Amino acid sequence: MNQPVIDQAHWQARLDAVAEQSGVPGAVLGIMRLAEGQPDEVVRAATGVLNANTGRDVRTDSLFQIGSTTKAWTATVVMQLIEQGKLGLDQRVKDVLPDFELSTPELTNDITVRHLLNHTSGLDGDVFVDTGRGDDNLEKFMDVLRTAVQIHPVGATWSYCNSGFSILGRIIEVVTDQVWDVAMKERLFAPLGLTHTVTLPEEALMFDTAVGHVVGGPEPKVAPIWTLQRNAGPAGLITASIDDLLAFARLHLKGGVAGDGTRVISEESVRAMQAFEADVPEKYLLGDSWGLGLIRFDWHGARLYGHDGNTVGQAAFLRFYPEANLAVGLLTNDGTAHRLYETLYGEIFRELCGVEIQDELVVPDDPPQLDISDWIGTYERASTVIEISTDDGGPQFKATQRGELAELEENPELGGALKPVREGLYAIYLEDMKVEAPVWFYQLDSGERYVHFGGRATKKVA
Repeated sequence: MNQPVIDQAHWQARLDAVAEQSGVPGAVLGIMRLAEGQPDEVVRAATGVLNANTGRDVRTDSLFQIGSTTKAWTATVVMQLIEQGKLGLDQRVKDVLPDFELSTPELTNDITVRHLLNHTSGLDGDVFVDTGRGDDNLEKFMDVLRTAVQIHPVGATWSYCNSGFSILGRIIEVVTDQVWDVAMKERLFAPLGLTHTVTLPEEALMFDTAVGHVVGGPEPKVAPIWTLQRNAGPAGLITASIDDLLAFARLHLKGGVAGDGTRVISEESVRAMQAFEADVPEKYLLGDSWGLGLIRFDWHGARLYGHDGNTVGQAAFLRFYPEANLAVGLLTNDGTAHRLYETLYGEIFRELCGVEIQDELVVPDDPPQLDISDWIGTYERASTVIEISTDDGGPQFKATQRGELAELEENPELGGALKPVREGLYAIYLEDMKVEAPVWFYQLDSGERYVHFGGRATKKVA
């Protein structure tokens, strides 16, 4: 049965309207639908400005930082190396990097490539220390990680881990004898025919490229820096156009084959990346579970895949739905563009394939009476301290950022009342995203207590 043509004018109008309502300075939307024996149907829309200081218009070929969506790209190259027999999915990192040493014997000896890909390693994932712009930046970062703490036993729970993907980047370097940036270009960007994808700021200067913005005031303000430190590359420093982002999604929709027929990874690897690997404790702002480098989304029974990305003042969103051969990408220069994403993706997937986006967390009108006394205290990891307390207004939440990233924040503290939802689950309203965010309390079999917030497991220490 023929499907209706995707209406470019309609989605351009919706992007313009919702971006203005959301206060997003600039954005690019891409919708791609594949059909057997027919050309891909691709619709693009652009709105706003790349830079509030210059007023330069966003174009459909403009580049934006895709942030942590990079992790899915790094994971794709790792799977390629596994296929080629150069690496093992369940191989210990210690066996690939002989000098690898972390803060505990368990972390050093037990972490495998799989643990890094599915975020269950237990390594503190937010170690942001600049080790320079040289090609040895990842090698130097491995020395920094020697003192990174263990936040949970290896494989015991799921916690988002940027540091793990920097380790994967270093593994790619050792196995290929190429720096991560070069390996990505030769093993992924070139086979996909990408012409508007870069990893370094000096490369981004060759294109119309967005800068990040800090929002919340009367007008968007350009972010204090353009990019993070280079050793975060494998975790989040790819900058790309919407067409190149969709070309990556197409690779995964077509079982590992590029647009020109080149096989980049095997169909078996594509299936493995999408298969269930780990359960996510709080399931509202991200997906319900994780694969190998990909987020898995359960949208009312429809299984989608993809990844989100946030850098300093930029946010990216990628979803693809194999059952409908549909992929949607959104690139923005506003780090709090959640409402733009939620509104547009809800409309797009409903109209084009009858799928409803996942429900938001809803605080009940008649909230349950929950006892939070066992969870009062301090929770800590490298970049964040979380304090749970009570006062006359009920349970309270406060998260304080620290380290290099905290220096970039105008207000490194986030706090407010905890609203009970059900046993173990509370909500806190995030003003910048205009959303109720889940705060999940749970205990491991070994007895340690954790709060799960922002995709991270943070251990109770006092």
